[in-house]
Amino acid sequence: MRSRLVALGTVLAAAAVFAALAAASTTVDPGNAPNGTHLQSGDSTCTVNGLDVSCSTYELAGVGNADATANLSVTYSATVVCINGGGKPSDSQHQGTSTSSTSSGQLEPKNGRLAVPGVSVSAPSEQEFLSQQSCSNPNWTPTIPGGITLQSFTYTLTFDGFGGAYITITGP
Repeated sequence: MRSRLVALGTVLAAAAVFAALAAASTTVDPGNAPNGTHLQSGDSTCTVNGLDVSCSTYELAGVGNADATANLSVTYSATVVCINGGGKPSDSQHQGTSTSSTSSGQLEPKNGRLAVPGVSVSAPSEQEFLSQQSCSNPNWTPTIPGGITLQSFTYTLTFDGFGGAYITITGP
């Protein structure tokens, strides 16, 4: 019985990881990289764990001397309910958003290979999210009784001197 529960837990965990990976969409545009650029090792993927997004480490070859930058931008949303001075919810509510971003900084190739580090973004705390929200009446206080949700993310790897991203991953 115990081994069946462990096996079931493993299957459910694998299904959750697969669902997070399956929801992401990856596009590779060879026209936005040096001719001959290809994946050398690792895999350019992003995973969602709760509200956090992490994108993997990988290496590209055939990049010549072209520098690149990896960026990850994640948008969170929540229904913001305004509480009046009497502690009651007002009729004022709206969909609030918050965006968190990170960058690898400029990545320089070595011997035609580019090591791309992993990047990740963690969800804002409720306090951080609320600091970006407001109510139509300055005497009201914004709250998010339903919690924060992950709305979307975009990961890009862009080479200097090219018009767009070589790798784009969007999700969830």
